[in-house]
Amino acid sequence: MSQNQISISLPDGAVRQVPYGTTPFEIAHSISPRLAAASVVARITPVGAASHALTDNEDSPEAAMYSAVSASAPRLVDLSTPLSEDAKLELITEKDPEALKVVRHSAAHVMATAVLELYPETKLGHGPATDSGFFYDFYREKPFTPEDLTAIEAKMAEVIARDEKFERIHEPREQALAEFEKDGDFMKTHFVTKFTEPGSEVSFYKNGHFTDFCRGPHVPSTARVKAVKVTNLAGAYWLGDEKNPQLQRIYGTAFFSKKDLDEHFARLEEAARRDHRLLGKQLDLFSIQELAGPGLIFWHPKGAIIRKIMEDWMRDECLRRGYQLVYTPHVMRAGLWEVSGHTGVYAKNMFTPMELDDSEYRLKPMNCPGHILIYKDSPKSYRDLPARYAEFGNVYRYERSGTMQGLLRVRGFTQDDAHIFCTPGQVESEVAACIDFAEAVLKTFGFNEFKIELSSWDPNDRAHYLGGDDNWNLAIGSLEKVLKEKGIAYKTIPGEAAFYGPKIDIKLVDALGRLWQLSTVQFDFNLPARFELEYVGEDGERHQPVMVHRALFGSVERFFGVLIEHYAGAFPLWLAPVQIGLVPIAERHAAYAEKLEAELKAAGFRVESDVRNEKMNAKIRDFANLKTPYILVFGDKEQEAGAVSVRTRGKGDQGSMPLADFIAKAKNLVATQSTEL
Repeated sequence: MSQNQISISLPDGAVRQVPYGTTPFEIAHSISPRLAAASVVARITPVGAASHALTDNEDSPEAAMYSAVSASAPRLVDLSTPLSEDAKLELITEKDPEALKVVRHSAAHVMATAVLELYPETKLGHGPATDSGFFYDFYREKPFTPEDLTAIEAKMAEVIARDEKFERIHEPREQALAEFEKDGDFMKTHFVTKFTEPGSEVSFYKNGHFTDFCRGPHVPSTARVKAVKVTNLAGAYWLGDEKNPQLQRIYGTAFFSKKDLDEHFARLEEAARRDHRLLGKQLDLFSIQELAGPGLIFWHPKGAIIRKIMEDWMRDECLRRGYQLVYTPHVMRAGLWEVSGHTGVYAKNMFTPMELDDSEYRLKPMNCPGHILIYKDSPKSYRDLPARYAEFGNVYRYERSGTMQGLLRVRGFTQDDAHIFCTPGQVESEVAACIDFAEAVLKTFGFNEFKIELSSWDPNDRAHYLGGDDNWNLAIGSLEKVLKEKGIAYKTIPGEAAFYGPKIDIKLVDALGRLWQLSTVQFDFNLPARFELEYVGEDGERHQPVMVHRALFGSVERFFGVLIEHYAGAFPLWLAPVQIGLVPIAERHAAYAEKLEAELKAAGFRVESDVRNEKMNAKIRDFANLKTPYILVFGDKEQEAGAVSVRTRGKGDQGSMPLADFIAKAKNLVATQSTEL
C-alpha cells in the first residue's frame, strides 16, 4: 500500500484504501449520496500504532469534554475531519442516540451565536448537551427577560437559515488566553488555563462570525439543527460556588424533526401531570413545612403507610438474604468524620459542627462509619464473614438553596443502607448478589427496565479520591468482572466514583422513559484501612477486610417520589394507602357497610367507608379522585345477596360479585404484588 494511502474498515467488513486526508463525508458520499446526506458525525477507532491529527489537545467547556481521549479509543469526529491513519469508521445517522447529543451541542452554539448578536456585551460560559436538551451559561449584568428568550429563539432561526458551516480551527494556547483576557472573557480564560497544556494548540469551532472554544464534534452546518426550542431561564453560580458571580443559564432542546419536538413537549405535559409534589398534596401523602425548613419531609398517614410497606418488604428481604439489622445514631463526634475522610473531601455537603459538652458533633451524611464501628466492636474471624449490616438510617446533607426538589432532593432522608464486610475473595460474589437484590427490588415495585453504569475515578483529579492507583485498579477490575460474568451491558462513566471507591449505578426507566439514579453498589478498600479493620484468617494471621456499600431504594424519599410519578399516584393494590372504598347507596345500608368493612379489614385490606349523607356519585367521585383501586357500591340487592358492585380504577363498573369472590381475587393480587387490577 502506498504511504499516501490509509486503510478504512467499514461496519459491513469492507475495507477501503483511500488517500491520506480523506474525510468521512467523502467516504460516505462514495458509498451513497443519500448516506452522506443522512450522516451527522462519524465514529472512528484508530488501529495504527500512532495517532496524528486526532491526538491534539481537544477542549470543550465541560470538564468531561475537555479531557484528553486515548489515541486508540473510539471517538466521534466531524464529517469534515481529515483521516490520517488506518481506522475503523462508522457513519452516525439520526438513528444513533449519540447523534442527537451532537445536534444539541450544535444547538447550544447556535444559541450562543444568537445571544452575542443580540447582546454583544455578554460573556460566554459553557454550553453542553444534556439528556433532555442543552443549555448555555452567560454572564450579563442585565437579567434576561421572557421577551429576550423569544427574541433569542427568533434569532436562532435566522442563524439556522443562514446554513453556516461549523469549521474546526486551532490556535496557540497563549494566543487564545491573551485574546480571552483582553476581552474580559473570564470563564473561557479559566477553561483554557485548566484544561490545556502550556505550549499546546487549542480547538475552536467557528460558524459565521461566531467562534467558541470547543472540542466538538458538530453537525456539518447550522441548518442541521432543524427543530429547536428555547425553554426556560435559571440562575447558576460560576463554578457552582455561591461566592462567585451569578450566571444566567438559558435552557433549550433540539430534535431531528418537529414531530419529535412536539412529542417531547407532550411528554413534559404528562410529566407535569405526574409531578409527585402536586400528587403528594392531592393524595395527602407528604408535605414540606415552611416553619420547619426546606428539604425536610413530613410523611402524612397515607404516605407513611406506603413507606411502612416499602420498609417491611425490604427488611424481610434483607433477613431472607442473610443481612443483620442495625441502628446507628443520627449525630456523632466530629473526629469520627475526620477518620473516615468525610471532613476532608465531603465537608461542603455536611451540616456545620455543633458544640456539645465534651466536643464537636456533626449530623451524619452517611451510615457507613456507624456500621464500621459496630463491626470493630468485637473481634472477627474469617468464619464471621461476610458480615452484612442493613439499616434504614436517617442522614442529613447540606443541599444548597434552589437545588432541592420535593422528595427527589432533600436535606434529611432515609437510606436503605447496607455494608458488607468480607474477604477479598468474597467481594465479587457479594457484588453479584447485590446486583441480583437490586433487580428484585426494581421489578417488585414495577420497574422492568433499567440501565447500568460503572462509575470510575479520574486519576488526574486525585484530590477528590482516597487511596492509590493499585487499589483503584483492583476495585474497578472487580466490578467490571462481575458485570461481564453476569452478561450485563454497562457504560463506564469516568470521574463519577465515590471518594472511597468505584461503584455500579443502576438507573431505572419509568413509565415515561425517564432514567432515575436510585440503586448503587460500591466497592470500598479505603474505609477498612482508615479504621484499621481486621479479621483473623484461616492462617491465623490478621487481615484487612474489604467493604461493599449498597443502597437499593437509594433513599426512601427519592424512591417514593419516583414511585408516585411512575404510577401517577395510582398505586398497585398492594401499595395503595386505601385499597378499597365502600359506598352505601342510602343511609339504610350503613349497617351493611359496617359489616363489609369489618370483613375486609379482617382479610387484611385497608378500607374506608363513606357513610356521609351525600349522593352516591359524589362519593364515587371522591374515592376516584384519590385513585382508590376498588370502589364497592351496594344497595338493597347487594345487601340481600351478600354481594358488592365492583368499580375498578381505570376500568369502571365491573358488575356485581359475591363478597367472598372479590376478597379471593384481591388477596391474590396483593400476594403476587401485581401491578394490574
